[in-house]
Amino acid sequence: MLRKLLPLLVLTGLLAACSSPAPDTGPAGTGEGPYPVRIDHAFGSTEIPRRPQRVVALGVTDVDPVVALGVTPVAAGSYPFYAQTHGLGPWARGLVQGPPPQVLTGDPKPEQIAALDPDVIIAVSAGIDQAMYDQLSAIAPVVARPAGTIPYGVPRSDQMRSVATALGEPQRGEELVRKADAAFADAVAAHPEFRGKTGATVLPFDGKYGAYTPADSRGQFMAGLGFVQPPEIARRDTGERFYVEVAAEQAGLLDGDALVMLADEGARRSQIDTDPVLRQVPVVAEGRMIVPDTDTRGAMTYNSVLSAPYALERLVPQLAAAVRR
Repeated sequence: MLRKLLPLLVLTGLLAACSSPAPDTGPAGTGEGPYPVRIDHAFGSTEIPRRPQRVVALGVTDVDPVVALGVTPVAAGSYPFYAQTHGLGPWARGLVQGPPPQVLTGDPKPEQIAALDPDVIIAVSAGIDQAMYDQLSAIAPVVARPAGTIPYGVPRSDQMRSVATALGEPQRGEELVRKADAAFADAVAAHPEFRGKTGATVLPFDGKYGAYTPADSRGQFMAGLGFVQPPEIARRDTGERFYVEVAAEQAGLLDGDALVMLADEGARRSQIDTDPVLRQVPVVAEGRMIVPDTDTRGAMTYNSVLSAPYALERLVPQLAAAVRR
């Protein structure tokens, strides 16, 4: 059923003046945090009147913080390489309770989402704009990305806190943030040689390369370990997009102390194997390019409180070997 009255109240700010009822202690949570709760974001603010029971994790990585809190969403977006596993990487599959989430692919489809009868729509790691936000808000309260962030560029801690607030688990959310941060701190302490080293994370596509910036989860992952972008990539980073496009003939711009190439299969692998310019770039010619397997690539791409420790365990030894060459 479409909830038409709620977004109207949210948009006019009337609910902000309502008194808070006693904390909800429904089965989806521990009873932390009284409802209603209000979450500010890029499109204003959203008020959630009670603990959600039916959650749609719309963003491509939003399923992770949701299942980390013990809630299995009715539907979830995902990156294509996990579409066959309900949007779940191996680090999260064991947390599913009951039926796995339905996978949502492509652009958001309001009619499809409305049919799921959600209590809340989590769209933190999504690319929705104001118009789509308004359409989705006619269905259920929408938790969008924080103000000041770009689509698909929300840091994992901010994502976790937004989701934890929406689901009434702020303390558990902070615990998960601390655990992921500690995993990075341990990796940095064990490998001080990473600090200040240049290391691009790159996706080949259509005969070109996309070098991820620190606005993207993959760029944030590398920055968290102490790596910096190659100088020419940093110079071209305007802050408006989550990657810098590099033509094949400019592959030399990707040179550095290490290179993480997200191309473990298919056409992307073929592109890097047959690109004569790329093969001559010193970081590649000297064996300092890393091509992670699908699950490591996925964990780095998600860069969530669940996937980050998984990615660190697998990628850090490869990065250490690369910078020693």
